[in-house]
Amino acid sequence: MTKSEIKFLAGPQNRWKEFKFAVSVLMEFIKGFRTLHFVGPCVTVFGSARFDENHPSYKSTRQLSAEIARLGFTIMTGGGPGIMEAANRGAKDVGGRSVGCNIVLPHEQMHNPYLDKWVSIKYFFVRKTLLIKYSYAFVVMPGGFGTLDEYFEALTLIQTKMLSEFPIIIFDIAYHKDLLEHIERMKERGTISPEDLKLCLFTDSIEEAVQHIQLNSIKKFGLKPATPRRRSWWLFEQKY
Repeated sequence: MTKSEIKFLAGPQNRWKEFKFAVSVLMEFIKGFRTLHFVGPCVTVFGSARFDENHPSYKSTRQLSAEIARLGFTIMTGGGPGIMEAANRGAKDVGGRSVGCNIVLPHEQMHNPYLDKWVSIKYFFVRKTLLIKYSYAFVVMPGGFGTLDEYFEALTLIQTKMLSEFPIIIFDIAYHKDLLEHIERMKERGTISPEDLKLCLFTDSIEEAVQHIQLNSIKKFGLKPATPRRRSWWLFEQKY
């Protein structure tokens, strides 16, 4: 978290400082909305920033993202290295659209070179909202705490009907074996419903993942090729 987040969450603060923080959050949302408004229906890919291009997960992410981009989706990521880079790179491999929502860190995380458009956000919770807002499906590749945070954020919103029932694909069953077992345990203990297991597809197959998106995103929500729209200059809208 940034220093302003830490101070704000510590408890009651000076009202003027709290107001300024709220305005800062609003401006971050507006910046994200204006930058990403025309990106089109996206599929967001979550995963570790720590894998290089020789890692098996990097390679599978690149291949899967290329196939998803062929369907017409924009590939969206957190904009950084590792799995994020692989996903954006896969989109560019096939001439697809590629966007990123980067996070501003004390040791700056630079955006990867495979982005058509990106925005850098100061607050993690704003960034997560933007990663979810434009997406019709989510792909969860191997990752760490941040990946699980993003995954469960999207899953909770779908489970509670705050978000449409967009498909979530968990790729690499071996890596996520313990996660799958824990979800089964939650079902057995009654902390989730048996129907909640249908919200995620665990798979190792690129073909199965693509078919799942075709059925549960394109067909289910009636997605069709977009028609060009005029920008609203007074809203500072940017053309994709």
